Amino acid sequence: FITGYVRPDSPDTLLVWQVAVDGTYRGRGLAATLVDGLADRVARERGITILETTISPDNTASQRLFTSFAERRGARLEREVLFETAVFPDGPHEPEVLYRIGPLSAGG
Repeated sequence: FITGYVRPDSPDTLLVWQVAVDGTYRGRGLAATLVDGLADRVARERGITILETTISPDNTASQRLFTSFAERRGARLEREVLFETAVFPDGPHEPEVLYRIGPLSAGG
């Protein structure tokens, strides 16, 4: 599954909240298909030109997923720490890094 929303404060931006593929089906390109499909649909329906997500430094699969999305779209990828470790009160948590991808071109 994939979940996301168009940011109310930035209507040209789709924020992807979660992408998940059952372990049995990983490695088949399903996550990329989900991200591409959602981005294409929301671009068509709402005119988004930017995709954002947050990824923790230990989540290399998501880093690869969104880096390859940017490459497929010929888009710039900017990264910056959005939430430092200190803002997570329930114990150790890595920082969350904002990935900002755009401007987006048509699917590849």
